[in-house]
Amino acid sequence: MTIDLEQLTQEALSLPPDAKVALIELLLQSLDNDEIDEVWINEAEKRHEELQTGKVKGLPADEVFRQLRKELKRRS
Repeated sequence: MTIDLEQLTQEALSLPPDAKVALIELLLQSLDNDEIDEVWINEAEKRHEELQTGKVKGLPADEVFRQLRKELKRRS
């Protein structure tokens, strides 16, 4: 039986939070460190390029933490 990615994704998203965490851990363990490193390097290079070209704008850390505190306060 073959399950397509869309169906698998929908089933994974319907899991309870603890089962999602367990699935994520299993999937991450299935990757070797070189694969993980390559993914993170590619993402870092993409983000660096976006900052350099002005496609995205960075925020100062104090602003990020201010917004985060505000959001966390709103949720509690």
